[in-house]
Amino acid sequence: MPTRVANKSRIKILRADNLTHVPWLVHGFSTRGGGFSRTYGKGDLNLGFTRDDTKAAVEWNRAAFLRGVGADVTAHRGQRRTKPNSWQLTTVRQIHSDIIHHVDSENLQSQPDLTLAGDGLITATPGLLVSIQTADCLPIILVDLKRRAVGVFHAGWRGTVKRIVEKGVGEMHRHFASQPRDLRAAIGPAIHGCCYEVGEEVRTKFESQFSYASKLFHEVKESDPVREKYPLLFLTARAPGHGQLPKKIFLDLVEANRQQLLAAGVAAGNIEASPLCTSCRPDLLFSYRAEKGKTGRMMSVVGIKA
Repeated sequence: MPTRVANKSRIKILRADNLTHVPWLVHGFSTRGGGFSRTYGKGDLNLGFTRDDTKAAVEWNRAAFLRGVGADVTAHRGQRRTKPNSWQLTTVRQIHSDIIHHVDSENLQSQPDLTLAGDGLITATPGLLVSIQTADCLPIILVDLKRRAVGVFHAGWRGTVKRIVEKGVGEMHRHFASQPRDLRAAIGPAIHGCCYEVGEEVRTKFESQFSYASKLFHEVKESDPVREKYPLLFLTARAPGHGQLPKKIFLDLVEANRQQLLAAGVAAGNIEASPLCTSCRPDLLFSYRAEKGKTGRMMSVVGIKA
C-alpha cells in the first residue's frame, strides 16, 4: 500500500492512497513518534491504556493523534457530543475473536456504560470514529464508497482463522446493503511473513480452514555455524546419524487476509496493504514481538464526516 504521511506536530500518520481522496472520509494509521509517553521510549505516541503507561499520557497522545487525523474528538463513546463538528471515538475491548459490532449514535447513547468486547466495528453514522489498536496484528479498514459506510477490524492469527474480515464484508452487506464491488480495503502496518514465526499447531488450524493455506506459510531451516563446521560432534545413534535442526515456520497474515477479501468479492485492485513490517521497523512502529511484550499500541481509525 503506498501511503501518504501526514506530519503534524511531529506525529506521522499513514493513510492509504485508495482512501485519501474520498472527500467525506477521515482515516489514518498511527505510528510511534511524536507523543507524550516515556515508558517505551522518549516521546512515544502510545495510544493504548497499557499497564506500563500513565492514563494522562495516553489521553494526551490520543487527542494529538485525532487532531492530526482531522477529527476534533471532544467526547468518547457514551458521552454527549458538545460541538456540532466534533467526533465521538468508539473503541472495543479486543479479544482475538470474530465478533463485529454495528454502532450508531442511538445505540451508543442508550447504553453509555457498555463496554464492547470484540474485534470489529462498522458504522454508517457520520461523526462516529471507529477504531482498533495493534502492535503486530493487522488493522484493516473497509469503506463502502457508494453507501457511505465504514468498518475497522483487528486480525491476529486467531481472528484470521475465524475469518473476521470476510465476515466483516458480510456484516456490512447485512446492515448497509454494501456490495463487495463498492468496497475499498486498506491493510495497515503489521508483522509480515518475514518475521511472524508460528508453531505447527497454527499451520494445522489454517490448513483445516483454507484450501490455499500452503501458500500462506514458508519454512526456514535453522542454521548452526558450529554444527556445520564440526558435524561429527553431533552424530547420533539414530539414522541418518546426524540430529536434524528444527525448521522455523512463518505465516503471511497480510496475504491470508487479502485472500479472504478476494473470497468475499472485493476486487484485487481495491485492496491496498502497507509494506511496513512492525517487527522490522520498531523505530517507526510498535511491535509486541520485537520488543518482547513491553510496548505501546498504535491506533487505526475511520469515520464519516458529518
